[in-house]
Amino acid sequence: MTILDKIIERKKEEIAVSMAKISTDHLKDSEFFGRPTFSLKESVKNKSGIIAEFKRKSPSKGIINDKVQPLEVTSAYENFGASGISILTDKDFFGGSFDDILSVRNHISIPVLRKDFMVDEYQFYEARSIGADAVLLIAACLSPTQVKEFTELAHQLGLEVLLEIHTEEELKHFNSGIDLVGINNRNLKDFKVDLQHSVLLKDQLPKEVLSVAESGIYNVEDFKYLKEKGFDGFLMGEYFMKNEDPANKFAEFVSNIAM
Repeated sequence: MTILDKIIERKKEEIAVSMAKISTDHLKDSEFFGRPTFSLKESVKNKSGIIAEFKRKSPSKGIINDKVQPLEVTSAYENFGASGISILTDKDFFGGSFDDILSVRNHISIPVLRKDFMVDEYQFYEARSIGADAVLLIAACLSPTQVKEFTELAHQLGLEVLLEIHTEEELKHFNSGIDLVGINNRNLKDFKVDLQHSVLLKDQLPKEVLSVAESGIYNVEDFKYLKEKGFDGFLMGEYFMKNEDPANKFAEFVSNIAM
């Protein structure tokens, strides 16, 4: 069993517990469910393109940064030009929670991506209820049919979709309703980073699709290389979060790419 299999198995257990406690109708009554959402797609087009991530830990890296608070970091991300904020809500494997989004939602005015392992319709109602503007769909744990159905549901709820792919085979998960396509530079089997592989995958997408480079962007040179190759967005978390002061690291990075 791979780590992804373990995560999905645990996620399904969590969903069953949540559904038994809180109905979909109750989620619809939440403070944020009916709020107008911000467009991640438009923000990526019109700002820096960086979707800056708040992430405490990961299965491969362990603890990355468990000292800083979401509002402190995400406010700085916004102030220094981030197009959007990605927030991990998985607890067991990434140390996240719904509170990480709830604590910032009324304080930032750029899109928030709920980054989690979306495998059930119920999670989309959760995402809307906590104030997310977009959700991540991971091709590796969904079928093309599920991606299409989940995309339609997300849009019905006013959410945008970032589809994450890792392989040429997963290009089949793309459909015309997808708002953005994220291409993970890191191989999930051996965790090696290959920027050229991501460029080759990107070149097989329709030209009009917004593409987002994910993972393994560790310096300004990587960023500029991927931008030159046509990537529109860049989802970056560990590069900033592994520092004691992620906000300052982000500001420094933005300053350097502008030079």
